[in-house]
Amino acid sequence: MRILVVNVNTTRAMTEGIAHAARQAASAGTEIIGLTPEFGAESCEGNVESYLAALGVMDAVLKYPGQFDAVIQAGYGEHGREGLQELLDVPVVDITEAGAALALLLGRRFSVVTTLDRTVPLIEDRLLLAGLDAHCVSVRASGMAVLELEENPDAAVAAIVEQAAEAVEQDRAETIVLGCGGMADLGEIIRRRCAVPVVDGVAAAVRLAESLVGLGLSTSKVRTYAPPRQKRLSGWPFGQSAAADAD
Repeated sequence: MRILVVNVNTTRAMTEGIAHAARQAASAGTEIIGLTPEFGAESCEGNVESYLAALGVMDAVLKYPGQFDAVIQAGYGEHGREGLQELLDVPVVDITEAGAALALLLGRRFSVVTTLDRTVPLIEDRLLLAGLDAHCVSVRASGMAVLELEENPDAAVAAIVEQAAEAVEQDRAETIVLGCGGMADLGEIIRRRCAVPVVDGVAAAVRLAESLVGLGLSTSKVRTYAPPRQKRLSGWPFGQSAAADAD
């Protein structure tokens, strides 16, 4: 089984970290391919960057030359998953929805701990759209930018762990969901501090994607995610195959 794990930003070091976390979660025999968009922002922390990421991710997947069995969109709260589902015949899993869905199986109420406060509405909207918001007691921002997870890891870890602890103690969360693909290696630290299950969206997405492929299931092509209608699109930025289909 081959799964494409697509970073939503253009920082290749983060792609490598996400792919490493995905490989650690993957079953034997599952090949993880990390993809980095050719265009977009170095980190996604707002609507403009998120919409650019949606285009970049679709472009990266459509240009991938080999066969694959599933795709994971590795951005927390980002746009674009629906577009991938229209374009592809294989399962598409978003790490936001994967993390929240597994959290529902582990406790009655969960909290998401993310990066900057400005990303909180995007995550709330994604959970609402997916019907996963009812059991989300809070989305907490650590105040650390995405790139600070690599540039200033000690401060980032301290801020994230502190917000997780407050989510458990003040918001009464029973499960913590890591709200950024770059947080994948923080689960054990938060578990020790908060004594609650911690769900990493990347690992959750890998296991869900494997399950869907193993069960022979993929996106319904009736109505919502039916393939895009063939039409001429001016300035189409994607790969050759998509452009040919659109003509």
